[in-house]
Amino acid sequence: MSRIYRYNFCEDFASDLYDFSKVHQYDDRQKFKEAWKEWSNENEDSIQKETIRLQKLGYEGNITDKMFKSAKYYFRKKSTVKKEPAKRRDYVSLDKSLLEAMDEHIDLNGETKPSDSFESFLTDYEDLVGEVVLSLQTEHDAEDSMQRIKKAYKNRYFVRIASNSNMRRHESRENA
Repeated sequence: MSRIYRYNFCEDFASDLYDFSKVHQYDDRQKFKEAWKEWSNENEDSIQKETIRLQKLGYEGNITDKMFKSAKYYFRKKSTVKKEPAKRRDYVSLDKSLLEAMDEHIDLNGETKPSDSFESFLTDYEDLVGEVVLSLQTEHDAEDSMQRIKKAYKNRYFVRIASNSNMRRHESRENA
């Protein structure tokens, strides 16, 4: 069974909590506390049901405190306006030879810090990086092209290092 890291309220209870928070959104601290006590008394049954549900799921903290803090610090400040998703940049694939060179370099220099490893990569593969930056400059400026290369390198670094460490862990378990 997978472990739960975030215990969410059921939809009905969250909706009630949200409604309460919006009604008292602009109350000062004292008025909000008083309104919370009154609301808690009026909704004692639903609070009890939600408490039992969360305990059955394995939540070990103070559930009424979680409810109060959610109402005061989360739902109260939650916007009712739906945000427009941010426009993503167009995906630009990097040259396959550059990606292979990155992988080879990472495999050889995986013990160093990612930033140091990237600097070393730029030095060792200066010509290849220069060619790729020139090819990308038709669509992007040099700084943006270097940022894309740096991001690709660091992403590949973390993926390869993580997979290598997982492989070593798996091998050590088999050998044990």
